[in-house]
Amino acid sequence: MNALEVMRFALRGLTANKMRSALTTLGILIGVAAVILLVAVGEGTSRTIQENIQRLGSNTLTVMQSLSGNGRGGGAGGAGGGAFAAQAPQGTGTGPRTQAKDLSLDDARALADTANAPSVRSVSPVVTAQAQTVTYEGASHTVGQLVGTYPSYFEASNKPVAKGSYFFNDDVLSARKVVVIGHTVAEELFGAVDPVGKQIGVAGVPFTVVGVLKESGSAGFQDADDVAVAPLPAVQQSLTGFGPLGQIIVQAKDAASVDAAQAEITAVLNERHGITGTAAADYRILNQAALQETVATATGTFTVLLGAVAAISLLVGGIGITNIMLVTVTERTREIGIRKAIGAPRGAILGQFLAEATMLSLVGGVLGVLIAVIGASFTIAGFKPVIVPGSIVLALGVSVAIGLFFGSYPANRAAKLRPIEALRHE
Repeated sequence: MNALEVMRFALRGLTANKMRSALTTLGILIGVAAVILLVAVGEGTSRTIQENIQRLGSNTLTVMQSLSGNGRGGGAGGAGGGAFAAQAPQGTGTGPRTQAKDLSLDDARALADTANAPSVRSVSPVVTAQAQTVTYEGASHTVGQLVGTYPSYFEASNKPVAKGSYFFNDDVLSARKVVVIGHTVAEELFGAVDPVGKQIGVAGVPFTVVGVLKESGSAGFQDADDVAVAPLPAVQQSLTGFGPLGQIIVQAKDAASVDAAQAEITAVLNERHGITGTAAADYRILNQAALQETVATATGTFTVLLGAVAAISLLVGGIGITNIMLVTVTERTREIGIRKAIGAPRGAILGQFLAEATMLSLVGGVLGVLIAVIGASFTIAGFKPVIVPGSIVLALGVSVAIGLFFGSYPANRAAKLRPIEALRHE
């Protein structure tokens, strides 16, 4: 009996009970689709997070209030050299540290001094007012984040302007109420109308729109375009008050200077906040390059974990193949006996049942790949899945291996049946 005849007998055996074969195939289909799709979700999540981090640049450092500190500010922003003269000092002073100190404009001014931090290119202090209602001629929208900052924020945070322009140091010095809005805000308030030059109300305070940011896209559940950026003094006067800063974004001169810049920032802030010896710092510094590496490692582990969890369903599908094939062997015992009695070799019987198990798993695998590819075209949990070609090859290979492995026991059992015993079976 040649291979073609073995495959013909196997196919006839599977089509004899279509419902049973379909349900067995479904188990493998679900397993393969789950593996490929969950790995795709993990990869898509990883890429989205990496892209969001890369937007700030590999030479960007973010100074934040320590979680154990008493900071009350929020946000992210930027500062230009001339703009630091816009506000009176909020002296944090130096000396022995008795309690955690907030980040202040004086801290940002000290970091911008090239004598203190020669590796620093720009310093960007920021305050943020969350969930502010903005209005324009009857239309209203709640902005997710209203940032008070200086002009260098746009370069430091990689937020180019698509329409109009950003504000300048003169606007900061004069505390002018001008604002640059994100794409989402412009769409919600103005629709097809050009926003530049129009006046909007921010929590009842009039601000003039001078520019619209280039569309960034969403980051998971957060809309990166639902933002408005205004001069720091204007935001403090109208919305937040002259409290502490939420963040200070520092740009090193280049990627090679990041470590040196971080060391200089640490030295300056330790001196200003009176942190000596082993005392815990009341601030923390996020290094974008280091954060990117950490996130890459974490998301890689997450992706592997998702794939491993999904692989359990493949194992369950394999057990289902064993179960169905054992039932099939039992039902067809008499048929096996007749074939062996008229001279069918052991290899033909073994090959037929192995072929049946492999067909079930292969068909399920191919259909699972198709389902996964279709599923990856949709956004899942706020992220766009990215199919990893290796996961398709692996899932298909594993599905075929499962058919061979889990089908070998029932096939071997069928091949070992003695003809006389098989013929007696009813």
